[in-house]
Amino acid sequence: MSVFIGGAWPYANGSLHLGHIVSLLPGDILARYFRLKGEEVLYVSGSDCNGTPIAIKAKQEGVTVKEIADRYHQEFLESFCRLGFTFDKYTRTDTEHHHAVVQEIFLKLLNQGKIYKKEVEQCFCNTCSQFLPDRFVEGICPNCNSEARGDQCDHCSSILDPLDLFKKTCKVCGDTPVTKTTEHFYFELSSFQKEIEDYVAEAKDKNSWRNNAIQLTERYIREGLHDRAASRDLPNGVPVPVRGYEDKKIYVWIEAVSGYYSASSQWAKENKKDEQSFWNDKTVSYYVHGKDNIPFHSIIWPSILLGIKNKSLPSHIVSNEYLTLEHKKLSTSRNWAVWVKDLLNTYDPDSIRYFLTINAPENRDADFSWREFIYSHNSELLGAYGNFVNRTLKFIEKSYDAQIPKGQVDESIRAKVKNTYDTTEALIAKTQYKTSLEEIFELVRYGNKYFDTQKPWVQVKEDQSSCKDTLASCAYIIANLAQLLSPFLPFSSEKVKQMLNLNDLSWGEINIDNIRLNEIQPLFERIEKERIDKELDHLYGKSI
Repeated sequence: MSVFIGGAWPYANGSLHLGHIVSLLPGDILARYFRLKGEEVLYVSGSDCNGTPIAIKAKQEGVTVKEIADRYHQEFLESFCRLGFTFDKYTRTDTEHHHAVVQEIFLKLLNQGKIYKKEVEQCFCNTCSQFLPDRFVEGICPNCNSEARGDQCDHCSSILDPLDLFKKTCKVCGDTPVTKTTEHFYFELSSFQKEIEDYVAEAKDKNSWRNNAIQLTERYIREGLHDRAASRDLPNGVPVPVRGYEDKKIYVWIEAVSGYYSASSQWAKENKKDEQSFWNDKTVSYYVHGKDNIPFHSIIWPSILLGIKNKSLPSHIVSNEYLTLEHKKLSTSRNWAVWVKDLLNTYDPDSIRYFLTINAPENRDADFSWREFIYSHNSELLGAYGNFVNRTLKFIEKSYDAQIPKGQVDESIRAKVKNTYDTTEALIAKTQYKTSLEEIFELVRYGNKYFDTQKPWVQVKEDQSSCKDTLASCAYIIANLAQLLSPFLPFSSEKVKQMLNLNDLSWGEINIDNIRLNEIQPLFERIEKERIDKELDHLYGKSI
């Protein structure tokens, strides 16, 4: 089976925060899981270096767009690497290759009659002497009266036209823009209404999308799909490949989602592969992102693919709700955020991955609390998982000269482990990563309870045969935990693999036999409770 996984492309206009990571982490869990299963996997993403936010940041700092894009793209690469993300290709949207692929898609849509020219009114700032990209226009949403930007309202998820906003202002200078006429290309999204209706109905029947994706997409369908601008007067981006219109740019909502295909073809070119093996109607695809990106993946990208006659429509929409911070909405402008690069300087990447998965906003908004983060590390990772591994292997090291004894694995334990594989596999297939991780940690607690009940420290003196069975059973659980947890907690799983002298893992029951342990290392270190107050003081101190 060919599995394509596309992670949403973060804007290269600022550091990654926990809101970004919580929505992207399921992509890496999926990629690691399917590779363990032996499937052909292509996992791609990249930095969005053409969007309006980068141009805004560059203006604010008085530097070039490229300087901003280079700075944050490099930071993203380092952060994803330190978190253990295993992209097959992580690229950027300002490459020549990406521009060429996007222009090719634009021309295909134009030749198919799905893109047409139209004179339109657009916001123009006299102070800045330019037509304003949609995100340069801010105001009040006409649907919910909340503050919104010109392309979308984050509060009610409405897709907007800047002209519809009340109390419009220019984001750059703060003045009120005027309205002027200009000519742009438009994408005939309305022509895909019936095909998208059928496509969403099929996804609903298969239960292959998150509920928020189904509900929001059905709302757009009920309201009717409207044609959308395919070009804009943007300061940076992919030039429109039509004579006389080269100064205009292909609108970012077409250009950015096309990155999934450009990244795939770039990977194929670099590795002498055929990207079409991941872009056909037999491919199973997962698109991983946050709630604000749903319509771009459930409506716009499928319509583009239909328009260019590509049948590889998204199979699974993995769209998280929002993550709050200490019960308040994340705000980068007010510095109410936990920045990933800072977090990685102090905390174990598996601790971050664990907390963001076990508390993921899969069905409703979730909260990141410093107290809960540190408590979960100490109680679950250190106190439950780390403790079970450490005391079992240390006991074997001390009592059996680091040689796992040849005992009989308890059949009820074997059944429990096999059931955990089956349950976890079914939950991952349903994109329920939070519940799947909870199931695996049930096995952790089961192992700890078994160790306590069997009392090998007593058995080793009174019943050697039973002691060997107990330790063989516990080592069997640990080996399988390392494999079950490797998509979620790859760093600690690798430590266990090294301690047990395990070969490369593959999904399914591991039977261990005649293994000599390597040096036993603690999986996790305790985080002192005083860190909670320090982190809270830092958070409140830097916010404005």
